[in-house]
Amino acid sequence: MNKDLTQSQLDYAVFLPSISTFYSTFIGKQRFPDPVKGHYVDPDRIPAGLNGMEGINFLDPDKGVFNYGWALYSAGHANLDLTKTIEKEDMIRSRDRTSSWLLGDSGGFQIAKGLWEGDWKNPNCPKAAEKRRLVVDWMEKYMDYGMMLDIPTWTFQDPKASKASGINSYQDAVTATHINADYYLKNRKGNFKVLNVLQGSNHEDAERWYEEFKDYCNPVKYPDNHFNGWAMGGQNMCDVHLILKRIVTLIHDGLLEEGKQDVMHFLGTSKLEWAVLLTDIQRAVRKYHNKNFTITYDCASPFLATANGQIYHNIRIGDRNKWSYMMSPSIDDKKYATDTRKFSEAIVQEGVLADFEDSPVSEVCEVKDICVYKPGDLNKNNKEGKTSWDSFSYALQMAHNVWTHIESTQRANREYDAGRFPNMLIDDEIQLTMFKEVIPRIFELQDREKSLALIEDYTKFWMKVIGTRLNIGKKTVNASTQFNNLFEEE
Repeated sequence: MNKDLTQSQLDYAVFLPSISTFYSTFIGKQRFPDPVKGHYVDPDRIPAGLNGMEGINFLDPDKGVFNYGWALYSAGHANLDLTKTIEKEDMIRSRDRTSSWLLGDSGGFQIAKGLWEGDWKNPNCPKAAEKRRLVVDWMEKYMDYGMMLDIPTWTFQDPKASKASGINSYQDAVTATHINADYYLKNRKGNFKVLNVLQGSNHEDAERWYEEFKDYCNPVKYPDNHFNGWAMGGQNMCDVHLILKRIVTLIHDGLLEEGKQDVMHFLGTSKLEWAVLLTDIQRAVRKYHNKNFTITYDCASPFLATANGQIYHNIRIGDRNKWSYMMSPSIDDKKYATDTRKFSEAIVQEGVLADFEDSPVSEVCEVKDICVYKPGDLNKNNKEGKTSWDSFSYALQMAHNVWTHIESTQRANREYDAGRFPNMLIDDEIQLTMFKEVIPRIFELQDREKSLALIEDYTKFWMKVIGTRLNIGKKTVNASTQFNNLFEEE
């Protein structure tokens, strides 16, 4: 079992677990016992093999039962008050920056949902100005890279969000994003690097947005404070056709240069096929243009799955098949509250799942560590609930899911390098059948127009590569439900 996922990352595109505050709370609050109530979680409640709560802190290479040195945390979930000790975020705030790397999401999603109120298109709005300042200061102190505070172009489509944010049109989103970007330029001190976020819900809007905002990454225009890379939002994060055109354009616009714009992040990307196709792109750009170019991508699936009662239990990577990490409802029954069988063995023996792949976390758990409450037991609200889980049951299964998701991305890349391919990245109807053969050809040409023409030649192939959002590509050929894009059920 691989416990050092940092060492096995190799030259693959880097998956970033999008850490939930629910999860970080357990690690942080356990470090600050209450003088009266004691520890946040009774030490006797923690499986012995974890060696305490720090066992689920994967950012700590010494104390975690597994280690992985990359993650994402959102300003939209964070407490941005730097004057206070925020116990639940101590996993983030007190991490060792020499052994971990953190990307900060800016909180644009919170604006788009109407949760961060203010007239964002008005540069003098006090609420927006204060939030803008807090986000930059927070990133300055705790993040290695952070995204520019963009306003998603779909904000005005929700009447409630539109009213709360003052964003009533595409142009309003552009205006507000310029205000935020200019603030980043003028006020950051240089303790974190900035990713310029690209938005747009289709190819035309994405092109308009790029032309509008590309200069923020231009070291000629901004020699001392230009932005340091790119974050792909909207259609840019899930449409291979658009992605390849954008990267070619960036290269020939001089905006993907070594030491200046080295990082490109893809928001909300969870499919295993994308773990390998992004590696293909990263390797090709490194070989032919920028040796430091690094692609990162994030999702919150390991945490959201547990919140919905699901647990990862198997990784399926078969040649010319669909690749996926399998998740299903976990074991939850009060009759197991005193059961000392190993969790992974019990969940199979009881017929809850047909198979189960252990993680360094599940390896040390007994089934009673998950199914805690017996019939008649009262929960923290002093009531008898329907579930046998307490809140720490969720945290343990989240930790297991995080390991499995990271392992699945790395295993997919290993299998891909060994000559096994997902069905999505092969098309026998065209001359070059493999995605990994097409990509290097695009970037080795070193000619903008020739590269763009080659991309257009494979339009049919790109339409086969399904992203993790609806209506991928310029047509809706790939449209399918979000659930089916992300998950398979058994």
